[in-house]
Amino acid sequence: MFALNTLSQAVSRRSLLLLAAVLLSACSSTPSGRYSLRHDAPPTVLPSEILQHDATPKKEPHNPVNQRSYVIRGKTYHPISPDQAVTHSEKGMASWYGQKFHGHLTSNGETYDMYSMSAAHKTLPLPSYVQVTNLDNGKKAIVRVNDRGPFHQGRIIDLSYAAALKLDVLKTGVANVQIEVISVDDEGRLYLAGKPLFDDKPEPQQLALNNSEAWFVQVLALQDADKARNLAKGLQQLYQTNIHTPEENGVHRLRLGPLKDEQSARQLADQLKADGYPSAFPLLTAY
Repeated sequence: MFALNTLSQAVSRRSLLLLAAVLLSACSSTPSGRYSLRHDAPPTVLPSEILQHDATPKKEPHNPVNQRSYVIRGKTYHPISPDQAVTHSEKGMASWYGQKFHGHLTSNGETYDMYSMSAAHKTLPLPSYVQVTNLDNGKKAIVRVNDRGPFHQGRIIDLSYAAALKLDVLKTGVANVQIEVISVDDEGRLYLAGKPLFDDKPEPQQLALNNSEAWFVQVLALQDADKARNLAKGLQQLYQTNIHTPEENGVHRLRLGPLKDEQSARQLADQLKADGYPSAFPLLTAY
């Protein structure tokens, strides 16, 4: 009986050792944690077209859960209140994140899409809208902050792959940037770090009538001329296109264009719908 027990114990120890060796081998050859990649990387296959439209700022509720203090690597971070964030501006280094995190949940509880114009910040309210200026080349982008990070020393914002592509950060990996919060009041007016965004800007460029046909995207039809004009300024800035606001019987039709073809008009209409303008539609019309 003693010999059988000793043999049984020896076999059990050997089995445990073999199991430990298998597990150790598995851990050394596969990534740990919830991500399928050990290191971050750009996408292996790019979509046929990555839309480079800026995020469209709008009023959004802030979940109180996202305003709680949190601890990362022994350091405590205290999110800024929405009221304080209105005037927020800072300079520092930007980095970007891509394939490793694509499809995983952000700190805001949304799904990270590296092809969207989004970003991560350690303390801004979630969500927030930020204009990012690459101080190394002057390029600008508007992103929606819906995640926390980056937690590397000296970096103030982590850009999505799409935002890094627009700002030309991919080649260098990091860039000197300035970030300024964009806020929207109850009337739809935009503010950049607390200052009216369009105070010193010229009126939007209207198109002269020339009795030719072209593709446009009609966004809205409004009776309030001032509201139509202010909204036109914002859309012209955000989508980097001309605007056309014909008026008939007291109704101002806000249109973006002319665009080069029907496909461009349909793509822009889809983008506007995704950005919160569900009534946007492509239109071939005289102008």
